Amino acid sequence: MPELTGPLDRPLSPGATIGILGSGQLGRMAALAAARLGYRCHVYGPEADAPANQVCDAATVAAYDDVAALTRFAAAVDVVTFEFENIPLATVEVLEKLAPLRPGAAVLSICQHRLREKDFCNGVSVPTTAYRAAEDVGGLRRAVEAIGTPCILKSAELGYDGKGQVRITAESDLAEAWAAMRGHAADAVGIVEAIVPFRMEISAIVARSADGSVRTYVPVENRHKNHILDETIAPANLPDELSDRAEAIARHLAKEMGLIGLLAVEMFVTHDNKILVNELAPRPHNSGHWTLDACVTSQFEQFIRAVAGLPLGSTERLCDAVMKNLLGDEVNDWLRILSEPGNKLHLYGKAEARPGRKMGHVTRLIRR
Repeated sequence: MPELTGPLDRPLSPGATIGILGSGQLGRMAALAAARLGYRCHVYGPEADAPANQVCDAATVAAYDDVAALTRFAAAVDVVTFEFENIPLATVEVLEKLAPLRPGAAVLSICQHRLREKDFCNGVSVPTTAYRAAEDVGGLRRAVEAIGTPCILKSAELGYDGKGQVRITAESDLAEAWAAMRGHAADAVGIVEAIVPFRMEISAIVARSADGSVRTYVPVENRHKNHILDETIAPANLPDELSDRAEAIARHLAKEMGLIGLLAVEMFVTHDNKILVNELAPRPHNSGHWTLDACVTSQFEQFIRAVAGLPLGSTERLCDAVMKNLLGDEVNDWLRILSEPGNKLHLYGKAEARPGRKMGHVTRLIRR
């Protein structure tokens, strides 16, 4: 297990500045949580009018490979974290030498690459679906023969919301499938995964602090449309034994990777009650948005607490909830949504509503 590391030897005092790599909606909501705790946030990303920029004390708009800009950014903050995992590893390796980084580059390296992610899970006795690596069309053919059809070819890097994924059947042209996957990420290595006949997709979010303290949120059910999360139902309708097992898996993974921060663990529940880990995300997660309105401590506040070295907050659920993503033009329904008692609307400040783009979310609170 990696040692817990990080130059912070005491909690950050109010007034300190937290640096956030990435400027999307997760950074926005994390920055709002940080402000409530008395911190300033400085966001770094390539977009000028991104969601996080609109609510932060400072923003550096620069490329992720701009070492001079990264150096200035590091000098202006007291700790660095990130709001999504598709940041170049070289970027965080530069910053790790200049400022405390939570979680560290080693955690990012695991979670941003599907092969390393699954190898890590299996290496610490956490089950996943069967998988094989593929570096070219010949390797894809061998992987498909080993896994069997139907199966899924995925880009090992940069894939999210179904991007870089190709379903393969016995009739598929493997050269075409390889080209389609590589069209998403031209230099990508592929991973071939067996399709899981699951009865439910769930996720569990865990926070871990530098002293090893851990808090988990109740597992939730995730329902997708077109590979994009549509609804999260909290809590998942699971027997206590399965819910407890999912939380235990999340805690185990966080400990084994030496996490300081937040980890979302996406899992499949099979028809015979096995739990298989699908993906890891070392930052706040879409499936945790319901905690903003339905928990004592939201995932975003918990994230900031862990990164800043504060005691972790209670994850007690105050009520049940259903979170619905607002994709594309669905955001235009904002007035109707606000007219319904019990709805909590969160908009991300994005100017253009493109199809499939996450423009906001609404949480419906359900009193127990």
